[in-house]
This record gives sequence, structure tokens and C-alpha cells, in this order.
Amino acid sequence: MKRDLLGVGDLTPAESADVFALARAMKHEPKGARLNALAGRSIAIVLEKASTRTRVSFEVGAAQLGAHPVVIPMQGSQLMRGEPVRDTARVLASYSDMIIYRTSERTRLEEMATAKVPVVNALSDDGHPVQVLCDIFTIEEALAVPIRQVRVSFVGDCASNMARSWVEAAGVFGFALKLAAPEGYMPPASALALGKGNVTLTHDPSEAGVDVDVVNTDVWASMGQEDEATERFSALTGFTVNEAMLRKSPSAIVLHCLPAHRGEEIDEETLEGPRSRVWSQAENRLHVQKALMLWLLTR
Repeated sequence: MKRDLLGVGDLTPAESADVFALARAMKHEPKGARLNALAGRSIAIVLEKASTRTRVSFEVGAAQLGAHPVVIPMQGSQLMRGEPVRDTARVLASYSDMIIYRTSERTRLEEMATAKVPVVNALSDDGHPVQVLCDIFTIEEALAVPIRQVRVSFVGDCASNMARSWVEAAGVFGFALKLAAPEGYMPPASALALGKGNVTLTHDPSEAGVDVDVVNTDVWASMGQEDEATERFSALTGFTVNEAMLRKSPSAIVLHCLPAHRGEEIDEETLEGPRSRVWSQAENRLHVQKALMLWLLTR
């Protein structure tokens, strides 16, 4: 029976641990060590939104496993001309062994998941599960403790897809999550319920970095929100991750899923400083997603 990854909760903690163990092993292997792992397979990577890290990490990862990646940007597909997602899903499933899908509305993601092959959510409006799994891997690697023992803070637009996947992860893995955002920038109640009581909220930016092990942030205006940038900048001013915010947690590390707008959600000194694990976080996209593809196709 095929398995999809549409949200963090589509893997149990034990299954995620298996994926992470595989990722750790592959991270320290030569790049060509598993060229026969998915030989003869093909993976469709459908991108309805711009992508750098997601596209390259999946495309390179598939190639390093011996699979043939087929990248389908929105501009080069019939989806742009209005073909129903379910029709594209049916055809791609007859050609390929897995579909990686970067989209907008949840309904489009669910339509793609009608395909008879595994479908992985590579970003949607309500979540970014592969990014958060990679971030958890990075945290465990950096702090050398299980994620359930870690206190995480997410700062900025906490109604974003990244923050919502962090809320879901807190419910799945059982760690403490603090969301720090102004009024109007918190997840809806239905999303917060996925945190299963492990999420606390604050509207005070001075509390964002207090008694935490990890401070995480993302851009203030995501793709499709560019026309709201001025309003968002005004509302989120004061929620910049910087040393002043972090001074009450002297050993905390900092994450950012990139791209970063230096001087807005994070300052240059913190992004490039000793607390930052941002560049390891970006590299780990390759290793965790390789492990995920291999796990889904060979379990």
C-alpha cells in the first residue's frame, strides 16, 4: 500500500527516527554509494511555485539514488492551462514511481494524492513538512538530544505554513513549542489543536528567546503575499531574531529555512554568527529527503 507525506503526522515518531537514521548514514557516505538503490525508477517533481533548495535537493537526491528526476515547472505543464490536478496525477502515476509536489491550496495537494504512487508535499499553503523534518534532524544533530527534550521557539509570522508544520510536529513528537507573533499572525484554532497542548503563545517579542534551545524564523512575506509586504513589515517590526532577543538563552541555536531577508526577520550578525545552524539546515535537506524517498519506495 502506498504511503504519502502530506503532513508531518503522516509519519509516526518511530518511522521518522528510521528516516533520520538512514539520512545520518547517507550523509557520511560517498555520493555514489547508493546509485543502485532506486535504479530504473523515476520521480516527478512538480513545481507550481518558485524553488531553489527544494528543487535542487530533491533532484540531486533522486539522481544520487540512481532514480531519474523529471522536473515539471508550472510554466511547462498543462496545469498552467487549467488541466485538473487529478488528471495530471493519474498520468504521472503511470509514468513515475513518486510525485514531489509544490503547490498552493490544500485541495490541490489532496487531488495530487489521488495518484497511485507516493506523493510528497514539498510545500503547500498550510504546511511544509519536509522542511520541518529536515529541521528536526538538524536540531538533533546539533544538540545531540531527541527532539522531545528540546524547547523550540518560532518567531514572526506564526500563521505561515512553516509555523503550522511546527505546531503539527509539536503534537507528533511531544516537544515544547513557543509561538511569538503579533496579534493577527497566529495559526487558526484548528491548526493549533494539532499541537496537542504542547504550544504556548506570546505577543511579546522579548519573550520569544527566553528559556528555549532553538529559535526558528522565516520571511515575513511569503510567496503570494508580496502585495502585503508593507503592512506585514509594519506589524512584525520588533520580531527580528537578533542577539538582544536571544540573550536569555545563551546556548540557543538559530534556524531559518531560507531565503532570508537580512535586517527583517533576522539580522546579518545572527544569520552568519556562531548560533546559526542555517547552512547545515540547508544541506540536510538533501540527506533527509534522499532518505525519505528511499524509505517510501522500499519500505
